[in-house]
Amino acid sequence: MRSLINTKASTRRKASIQRRNLAIATWEGVPATIFLTLLGGQFLTGFLLYLGATSAQIGFVLAITTFVNVAQIAVAFLIQRLASRKWALVLFVAMHRILWGATGLVPFLFPKAYWVMAYIALYVVAFIFNTIGAMLWNSMISDIVPARVRGRYFGIRNTVLNALSTLVMFGGGMMLDRFPHAQGFLYLYIVVWVCAIANIVVFLFYPDVTFERSVESKFLPMLRKPLNDGLFMKSTLFLGSFLFLQNLVVPLYSYIMLELLHINYQTISLLNVTQTVFMMGSFYVWGNLNAKYSNRRLLFWTLPLIAFSILAWGGLSILPTLPVLFIAHMVFGVGVGGFNQLAFNFMIGDTPKSERPMYMAMYSAITGVASFFGPLLGGQVLEWIEHWPQWVQIFGMQVMVGGAMIILAVTFGRRILRDHY
Repeated sequence: MRSLINTKASTRRKASIQRRNLAIATWEGVPATIFLTLLGGQFLTGFLLYLGATSAQIGFVLAITTFVNVAQIAVAFLIQRLASRKWALVLFVAMHRILWGATGLVPFLFPKAYWVMAYIALYVVAFIFNTIGAMLWNSMISDIVPARVRGRYFGIRNTVLNALSTLVMFGGGMMLDRFPHAQGFLYLYIVVWVCAIANIVVFLFYPDVTFERSVESKFLPMLRKPLNDGLFMKSTLFLGSFLFLQNLVVPLYSYIMLELLHINYQTISLLNVTQTVFMMGSFYVWGNLNAKYSNRRLLFWTLPLIAFSILAWGGLSILPTLPVLFIAHMVFGVGVGGFNQLAFNFMIGDTPKSERPMYMAMYSAITGVASFFGPLLGGQVLEWIEHWPQWVQIFGMQVMVGGAMIILAVTFGRRILRDHY
């Protein structure tokens, strides 16, 4: 009898600790979301334009964050030797937040001729730290969140944080319209720094959970684990190819809307808010579908939605601008919301637990390289066609890329993803 009581008490304590850890992981996302929202998206593009960046430079900045994911392969091996993942996570997250936040000091510290280069230098170093922190966070969160509640938890967490992101995005857009240029960005960076400090503090409360290490102790045998998994590699290489096409155009939307369509920050924020709202609504739907169908099969279903959202820009040739852009952003929100959620589940749910860091690193490296060359090439193409008819710059690229994505999805995607579930 006493043994039964002790077992029940132990179970309750374990459940209580798990709930506390999940709450910490959720609250940590609040300042992180505000920080990332105000420094990314249209705010990132707008600040770079204020600093004097060209479309090619903006494309490089948008691309480099994914290219540095290649370093995660080395990180996946090195974290096997860490005594504590938690304190390494705190260190690398703190460096990322501090360095990216420091980009707001560029106009105060450097002559105007060096503003863009100084921003890029700080940004690149910040995201080198970030790729290590992301690897550690993915490894830890997969251990913190029990498998039985993983889908529901991430669905709720994503919904809450994306709701917050929409409010911050819209508020930030209104602020930049009200206080343009230097004054508006100064106010944004004050909020950014407050959230950076708060985010670092909350990370201190993360649990230092037990780490199930790889069965391999040497780098090459550990690296061969995902490389020898044929289904995983085929899926990852295909998704990388799809993301390359997607990132030829999507990261440059803000540049096109600001520079070529002359849409104000508040309207762009409203478009992004609409996209996020539809993304949030899709989490519940994709989560329920995931209870019946495999991650790979559902990933295939997201691909035509993403491709159609890009093709929809072609409607600008015959229809009013804003309705077309709202439809494109709505459909993209549903598609990319499902893609991101299912790709994350694919990484942490369809891979062996002891080898998960290397599997995640391999996925991040392959898709990161693809996502790097996408906006880099896309930004360069916009410079090459600068003197072409404006419709080519505004929606011509999108139509060609969207068509290529449809062809890729219904040929290779159907065979690689949909037939395995």
